[in-house]
Amino acid sequence: MVSGPPPGEYDAIFSLDVLEHIQPSQERVFISNMISALKSSGTLIVGMPSLESQIHASPQSKAGHVNCKTGSALKTLFQEYFENVFLFSVNDEVIHTGYASMAHYLIVLCCGKKAGA
Repeated sequence: MVSGPPPGEYDAIFSLDVLEHIQPSQERVFISNMISALKSSGTLIVGMPSLESQIHASPQSKAGHVNCKTGSALKTLFQEYFENVFLFSVNDEVIHTGYASMAHYLIVLCCGKKAGA
């Protein structure tokens, strides 16, 4: 996804446990390539471990997680590309809209792709 967009056009794209492995310098290229294949009416779902969860992560996990974010940072990032971004927090098996800084995992649901995105 950092070398170019996928072929085709899609109603929905999801990326779980990927963005945290993308170098921050390549983040916007990754996102732009991903959403360039998304229809204007399409939906994007992105999930990643929260930045706050990393204090509990193993050294091996931390080494690969080069781009974890807080809930507000993740939502703000995708608001650059979408009119509507909904942030969800995940703890254990529960997905909720509660206190993101206590969440182990974050999910954004994005729709309403902005013109030029």
